[in-house]
Amino acid sequence: MKVDYDIAVVGAGPIGLAAATLLAARVGIAPARIAVVDRRIPTIPDDLTKLPVDLRVFALSRASEKILRAAHAWTDVARTRTAPYERMQVWHADVPPHGGEALVFDAAEVGERDLGMIAENSVLQASLLIAARRAGLALVESEVDALESGRDFVTLRGKQRTVTTRLVIGADGAQSRIRELAGLFATRTDYGQVAIVAMVATAKPHQRTAWQRFLGDGTLALLPLADGHSSIVWSVPTSRAEKLLGCAPPEFERELEKDFDSALGAVRLASERLRFPLWRLAAEHYVTARIALIGDAAHVVHPLAGQGANLGLLDAAALTDVLAQGIASGEDPGAERILRRYERWRRSENQLMSAAIDAFDRLLARGSGRLAEFAQRGMPWVGRSAVAKRAFIERAMGLAGELPAAAR
Repeated sequence: MKVDYDIAVVGAGPIGLAAATLLAARVGIAPARIAVVDRRIPTIPDDLTKLPVDLRVFALSRASEKILRAAHAWTDVARTRTAPYERMQVWHADVPPHGGEALVFDAAEVGERDLGMIAENSVLQASLLIAARRAGLALVESEVDALESGRDFVTLRGKQRTVTTRLVIGADGAQSRIRELAGLFATRTDYGQVAIVAMVATAKPHQRTAWQRFLGDGTLALLPLADGHSSIVWSVPTSRAEKLLGCAPPEFERELEKDFDSALGAVRLASERLRFPLWRLAAEHYVTARIALIGDAAHVVHPLAGQGANLGLLDAAALTDVLAQGIASGEDPGAERILRRYERWRRSENQLMSAAIDAFDRLLARGSGRLAEFAQRGMPWVGRSAVAKRAFIERAMGLAGELPAAAR
């Protein structure tokens, strides 16, 4: 049977679009044979600065920057309301923000111009969509209702369209329909927290610094934005989050300033407040015959380290590598032996990062007892050790571990 496409990526978010554009550039398949399938392909303005401001932002690592360059999307990302951050300042609620006990990571310590870039979700998605159209990828509007696996192809059935393909890549987020239809089991653990996301103005400039305070009952991060405002990600117990979301702006601002220890002076709310319930998700397997999961469809981590999008982009680049190698050797892109290489590679890396993030949450953000006290007292030691600081910085920038070609 003649199939419609060699590869169909389900999900037109940033991770799915990145995977599709990388595949078009690197695997030796004609771009028109690669499809991006979603129930709605976004309409974007010619001038990306006309996009509405998106309160959901990502802290993109250096590895992610390199991947986006390989996907031919970085130029548009970098010139559209994107802010570099040159330092990270991290401290526990038991110590003052400006003192020897606060951890400060500086790009200059590792000879880099910055530690990463803060970019809006919509800007990232629009830039990658431009790259996908420029590459000549097929963009298919259809909601997937059913999946039928055959020996040589997979059929995706939807109300608008039926698509046949040799390989399905599920990049359709934490509530992945592809994961569900493929029967790929995932463990979900509720953190009992809600992340409050908003834009704020501060009396003192953000200094191109990403600020983070471990509160004892959660985490508060302020990320620098290009216009001088900051984006907050305030992760607290669900009951407290509901009170904060329901209170008047002046009371919210007082609570926010108190939790931030007035590190940047008075704080003023500059947008609406969004809520995101927090949970951890881990798929037991990332692949099965002719199906692979990437990004949040395969794993979801706590936002305190800002690594969710970075891990997803590394998934996309790693899957591209193994498919390129397999196709160059004459193998079918949906062959399970190829896909298992991707799973072994990325599942181990993602499990390592997820375990580290959960340890930070348990011991630093919400920890109590002797082990937590030991971890909290160890923070100043990390700050005094050049070797330890470099290791932390390199891992956060995506410069450590087994990296795919596009990230090197």
